[in-house]
Amino acid sequence: MSPVLAGALQLLALIVALGLSYRPLGDHMARVYSSDKHLRVEKWIYRGIGADPTVEMRWPAYLRGVLAFSAVGVLFLYLLQRAQGVLPGSLGFVSIDPDQAFNTAASFVANTNWQSYYGEQAMGHVVQTGGLAVQNFVSAAVGIAVAVALVRGFARSRTGELGNFWADLVRGVVRILLPIAVVGALVLVACGAIQNFAGIHEVGQFGGGTQQWNGGAVASQEVIKELGTNGGGYFNANSAHPFENPNALSNLFEIYLILLIPFALTRTFGRMVGSVRQGYAILGAMAAIWLGFTALMMWTEFAGKGPAFELAGGAMEGKETRFGIAGSSLFAVATTLTSTGAVNSFHSSYTGFGGGITLLGMQLGEIAPGGVGSGLYGMLIMAVIAVFIAGLMVGRTPEYLGKKIGVRQIKYAACYILVTPALVLGFTALAMALDTPPQSMTNSGAHGFSEILYAYTSGANNNGSAFAGLSADTPWFNSTLGIAMLLGRFLPMVFVLALAGSLAEQTPVPETAGTLRTEKPLFTGVLVGTILIVAGLTYFPALALGPLAEGLAA
Repeated sequence: MSPVLAGALQLLALIVALGLSYRPLGDHMARVYSSDKHLRVEKWIYRGIGADPTVEMRWPAYLRGVLAFSAVGVLFLYLLQRAQGVLPGSLGFVSIDPDQAFNTAASFVANTNWQSYYGEQAMGHVVQTGGLAVQNFVSAAVGIAVAVALVRGFARSRTGELGNFWADLVRGVVRILLPIAVVGALVLVACGAIQNFAGIHEVGQFGGGTQQWNGGAVASQEVIKELGTNGGGYFNANSAHPFENPNALSNLFEIYLILLIPFALTRTFGRMVGSVRQGYAILGAMAAIWLGFTALMMWTEFAGKGPAFELAGGAMEGKETRFGIAGSSLFAVATTLTSTGAVNSFHSSYTGFGGGITLLGMQLGEIAPGGVGSGLYGMLIMAVIAVFIAGLMVGRTPEYLGKKIGVRQIKYAACYILVTPALVLGFTALAMALDTPPQSMTNSGAHGFSEILYAYTSGANNNGSAFAGLSADTPWFNSTLGIAMLLGRFLPMVFVLALAGSLAEQTPVPETAGTLRTEKPLFTGVLVGTILIVAGLTYFPALALGPLAEGLAA
């Protein structure tokens, strides 16, 4: 079987698996966030944290819940890392330095999971399972909660209430993430991923000598790493490590986990607003971009010219032979079009255009299908922009799902789409202008610039993957990337929740003959075009200095 055909079959199998899961999971999540009943274990949690799940919140109160919970998470994870040297089960590892502890705490709470350390050489069992794995669950649940609040803004009228943050948070963990993670961890163990609390031990190496490895609860952390679009690996090699991702079957399963909830949330959206066709329109836009990026990535990685490429069957540098070009390309597109950031190959070794595709995937806002929760609310923000543009073209007041898109709403949407590019381009320019940061670059020229651009794109978009080649464990990068991750995560949430509150207060506008039909394929096309134009105009100059220049020079 040719590698290209194998890649096409993997893509087909992935689409079938996602299609079979789409309706049941999407409907289940809609029931979870629409129910007024609470499980017994959820009631225990509410009593433990002192929350009343029946109290409805307006958007400022909902936002305060998000920020307060996340701030406590940053502080707890920071202190846990700083105390690692005296904690049991730490495998003899010392406490984490202050700048790196801040960076890691900000990273995992912001659902970014950027790692400027070697996981197997820095973090013991307590920090890995009691700190990092816990944040993998709750940071994903926070993202879903904010997305659901925005959906309620569209679905409700004449009220500013968006639900209860604490109830949404707990339900997301207990009823959605935990059940899937338990089953997924068993699948990964069956595929060969490790799950233990073993200490450090020596293993023989091919050709003589030994190497030290430590065990860990890898399968359970791996599954929520992908399912929650987190991305932080137990080992430095991430999903290229055989303990995390043993074979081609586990690789395809992990890609499935990455895309599962973000795609299914469009069904949840359709059910909660009372029109599944609206969900299909958003799904169509996400799927079109994802399939297009996947096809482009496979083409550019298989089409390498020269003897080395021809002997290897394509651009195999930096890729695992057990996954090949197809499995690596599928993973790379999935992880950068979502906010996952896990890697099973090294993006720095991709072709110039291939590296540019991973960069552009993040720069679109990671909305195809995007991160858990963040992908849906990012896509709905772009839908608001698309409706506004369409309204200007035909001279009508823009409306979306029966809600008028006026000055107030478009200001919130505009602020949302401007925050992340300002962080990415601002920090990249500052790093390149100073003397010290460029010293961390392994490469010079266009590829070296791409390392810096990729780092801040990944951090501000809460992706977490790295271009490799950049020595990021420095006070400058730990501090600035930590700030970019926190601002890139929580500033957009301010505008999302403010928009949700303004929409929920409106009285629905009756549909007329002139109303734009946002459930039709025409609107899906307008939405895709809006996304590509906005990202292209924003980032094209920076991309031209990095991956495009490298690709054209090859």
